[in-house]
Amino acid sequence: MDFSEDPIIEVVRDTVRRVYDVEIAPKIDAYEASGAFPYEIIRAMGDAGLFSAAFPEEMGGTALGFSAVGTIAEEISRLSPGFGYAMNMQAMTCPFTILNWGTEEQARRFVPELISGRKIGMFALTEPGGGSDPGGAMRTVARRDGDSYVLNGSKIWITFSNAADVGVLFAKTDPAAGKRGISAFIVEPKSAPGFTARPIEMRPLSNCLRSCEVFLEDFRVPAENLLGREGEGLKVALNALEYGRLTVSGRLIGLAQACFDETVRYAREREVGGQKIGEYQMVQHPIADVAVGIDAARLMMRRMAWLMDQGQRSTRAAARAKYLASEVAQKAAQTAKDTFAAYALAEEYPINTLSAYVNMLTVGEGTPNVQRILIAEDALGFKTADRHPVMNPLKRETAR
Repeated sequence: MDFSEDPIIEVVRDTVRRVYDVEIAPKIDAYEASGAFPYEIIRAMGDAGLFSAAFPEEMGGTALGFSAVGTIAEEISRLSPGFGYAMNMQAMTCPFTILNWGTEEQARRFVPELISGRKIGMFALTEPGGGSDPGGAMRTVARRDGDSYVLNGSKIWITFSNAADVGVLFAKTDPAAGKRGISAFIVEPKSAPGFTARPIEMRPLSNCLRSCEVFLEDFRVPAENLLGREGEGLKVALNALEYGRLTVSGRLIGLAQACFDETVRYAREREVGGQKIGEYQMVQHPIADVAVGIDAARLMMRRMAWLMDQGQRSTRAAARAKYLASEVAQKAAQTAKDTFAAYALAEEYPINTLSAYVNMLTVGEGTPNVQRILIAEDALGFKTADRHPVMNPLKRETAR
């Protein structure tokens, strides 16, 4: 068993840091002040290859693999949490789902532009009444009308939808069939009337990288943009979320590391009772817990990525990794707030913002309780977590 890290991973980290130093740090304050979507930064991230690690070279990818994807998601979220969103919209749940489930023509048409950052992606599954039951509660419908589908309904928490050029969106083509009547579509929000995105106010999260409510009113999608077959939508969604758990786990670990770094720095500087607060055992104990937790969560993420790189089934590993990353990030955020005390709310420190991102990502790609159900049912033998075939364009089993 070899725990050494591939040298390319450190190169990847250095690339993320360089992009942050050159493209993000000097510009982000202006974007946050104006609320304008940072197209030029997303393009710069694409040009640097930050979105293309999981994609074959013929699609414009670097084929570095899923280990690199997790590393990029972790590092960018440690440095600038808002841009972690892009690792899902531009690198995983949107373009990778098109690559996995789309035709050759669909993949070549949409994937290169998304992973290069030339087009903005989104993934539209969740609905206002859906939450952790997106299939059962789905109300959005798609009615076939000649050579197109007409979509009506609404979605919520759809990241980048106010700027999106391309997205994967789910609707019921056969409402009477319940979850088996869901289909997936590649949508182009700017190509036809009837698509409206309304940003949701979520301070202190980013003012320029937004999640939105989406309203569909007779929004037409060409029939050729059906992703997979009619009725396969839930299967497509669950597969997409599995790969999304890699980037969300990485993002949570990056946030946990950022909280930990801030906590350690402050505990070594702040003095109470004539000594550094880091010298008090009550401060030391939770710091120790977080240090161990981050290491464990990172190792579990690396294992998930390795399974994906090998083309092996990874549902079990993904659920466990995402669950642990959520728990560790929550612990890291709470430890930071406890250590900073009232100063955690002060804008001069990033603790309140980091904690808000942790809360948001803990829910994303499956809440902790959903992961616990999946993990427990697997452990009890009720439902085998790894029962679903792999969808990986480099080493693929068929899921159909």
